[in-house]
Amino acid sequence: MSDDLKKGLEGVLVAESELSSIDGDAGRLIYRGYTIEDLARGASYEEVLYLLWHGHLPTEDELEPFTDALLAEREVDDDVLATMERLADADEQPMAALRTAVSMFSASEPEDDADPGDLEATLRKGRRITAKIPTALAAFERYRLGEEPVDPNPDLGLAANFLYMLTGEEPDEIAAETFDQALILHADHGLNASTFTSMVIGSTMADIYSAVTGGISALSGPLHGGANQDVMEVLIEIDESDLDHREWVEQATEEGRRIPGFGHRVYNVKDPRAKILQERSKELAENGEDKWYNYTTTIEQYLSEEKGLTEKGIAPNVDFYSGSVYYQLGIPIDMYTPIFAMSRAGGWIAHVLEYQEDNRLIRPRARYTGPQDQEFVPLEDR
Repeated sequence: MSDDLKKGLEGVLVAESELSSIDGDAGRLIYRGYTIEDLARGASYEEVLYLLWHGHLPTEDELEPFTDALLAEREVDDDVLATMERLADADEQPMAALRTAVSMFSASEPEDDADPGDLEATLRKGRRITAKIPTALAAFERYRLGEEPVDPNPDLGLAANFLYMLTGEEPDEIAAETFDQALILHADHGLNASTFTSMVIGSTMADIYSAVTGGISALSGPLHGGANQDVMEVLIEIDESDLDHREWVEQATEEGRRIPGFGHRVYNVKDPRAKILQERSKELAENGEDKWYNYTTTIEQYLSEEKGLTEKGIAPNVDFYSGSVYYQLGIPIDMYTPIFAMSRAGGWIAHVLEYQEDNRLIRPRARYTGPQDQEFVPLEDR
């Protein structure tokens, strides 16, 4: 057994997976062999869920019942809605509200007595979680605005339906397609912190509600989720500044400020997901306000070319463009990370199911660095 210390488990292989693969040097991401570009531009989020959960892209005859099953599970219990209202009134953080909602979903689980090793039952539970998360999140936001929740629309796909429940208006085609793409791009990304957390929980054979709740908790940390919110806050700061956006980024870097959305633990080149969202941001700009797209492209050009960050392996990641895309879709800034969770839940579920097929309890060890041979002193003599 090796005594080499790998802080953060960096470079440590802990599992084999057929779900996703990342080439950080080439800027390549695939889900079960399909490039992220092909999936984002040619498939729906529901098709990608099917791919992750069942191992192949669905035919039309397979997709219809799969989508219908998701549609049938969108409603959430009145107790969940009441809790979302109380949390909104208490000014709770959206990620904390989502964590609570997913925990509550299990109270109405019709297969709560299923054997932990019944992976088909686990998949059905995961489907219910995935279908209900958008409803609970949208309801929470509506309550924060002092408005009543909007019931799910059975005629809309998962992405378009979420935007509809959030605003009360059906999104146009560009908005719906853009958000659907964003969900696809975030669906899976190897053994990141939240996915590994879900796998660790799943390895104990805890239920899938516990695993997804754990994933949400890990994603809520600022070192994992939240960078796209930081990016958008910087863009708003630029917009409210008296400086031209080019001047702003020059001054900020001279002052030593770090611009969020650059650099990635895995990618040494531009994140392929960022390239796709940059295209969507441009399309949204052409049909609306273009300043956010102009800000991001100017920052990228300055930092990449003039500051040479790309040569140092520091390039835009998916968060750099997702923040402004979500903002252009009218999504509140503090809902960005919960949306990340809404998408990534599909990946968490897939990884738990895959790992449990040949399960072994995940149990690493730590190198002890504490004192040795301490002399015990009874309480009365200390």
